[in-house]
Amino acid sequence: MSDSWFSLSREDQSEALEVAAAITGRAPHLLEKDVWVVWTLSALYGSSMAEQLTFKGGTSLSKVYKLIDRFSEDIDLTYDIRQVVPELLKSGNPIPASPSQAKKITDAVRDRLPEWIKNTVQPVLAAAIQRDRLDVNLSVAGQEKEKLILTYRPIRVGTGYASSTIQLEFGGRATGEPHHRHTVACDMAPAIAEIRFPTASPWVMAAERTFWEKATAAHVFSQQGRLRGERFSRHWYDLAAMARSGHAQIAIKDRPLACAVAEHKAMFFAEKDDNKCLINYQAAVGGCIQLVPQGDALASLRQDYLAMLADGLLALNAPAFEEIIEICMGLQKEINA
Repeated sequence: MSDSWFSLSREDQSEALEVAAAITGRAPHLLEKDVWVVWTLSALYGSSMAEQLTFKGGTSLSKVYKLIDRFSEDIDLTYDIRQVVPELLKSGNPIPASPSQAKKITDAVRDRLPEWIKNTVQPVLAAAIQRDRLDVNLSVAGQEKEKLILTYRPIRVGTGYASSTIQLEFGGRATGEPHHRHTVACDMAPAIAEIRFPTASPWVMAAERTFWEKATAAHVFSQQGRLRGERFSRHWYDLAAMARSGHAQIAIKDRPLACAVAEHKAMFFAEKDDNKCLINYQAAVGGCIQLVPQGDALASLRQDYLAMLADGLLALNAPAFEEIIEICMGLQKEINA
């Protein structure tokens, strides 16, 4: 039987990373981090909570759908709202009937989600860490204690843009649907058959819903004209990649899905533009979306994209920033048509 990745010495792991990097073209520190991403998913989806969790976001586009040639380092998860606040949903409908009901649900989720993370998720991961005898640290993070951070001792490091941590961010105000079961493997596994790497079988949000989640996030940024932290340019790269794969065009034709995302965001993620006016998500998906920001906001995106390039998070044939923006402008016109 082949050796497990975690049973290898650090010297052997380092050598394996070099070999896999030469074969895959991926930076060694990112291949290492990818193993931790898959291990974390394996621990979560091998537990009793698996049926209530949906894996989503950029990492799902990379690891599952293979739509983006970008290393996505964080794990975004939805804990089914029907499990979090069942008594607050009218006839089980996850969309609130009014803003006041949405506030009640949001307040309840903010109270209950951190407790669930602390009392259910953290012990599951801690037990898996102990079982596999791993040298990692697990801590709660986030302003609302909605995140878990797994910190590992890296064998290889990059520029620092991608840290030696796995961030798990949980949400509890959606069902995660539509979703499907998929198998997830480590990027370096095909390159080194002699080593056993972790695998996982998560529920994964449909790529078309992820498109609309990202498109509406890009619209909000473009309307506000300001970045909220770093690593934001990934959304535009992902939108462009989905346009090239054809998934964006499929999503654009799915009007009920677009409206469902808009309805959900209007209730739970209301935002205002730079004029302090409420952003109308339904109008955005209905023909008034803005995917390309202007001025300083566009310059900030470009700077963040170049930083992502410098740390090797994109493939060697990564498109220029200007090409991404051109594709997104085309998507904007297609949606608004």
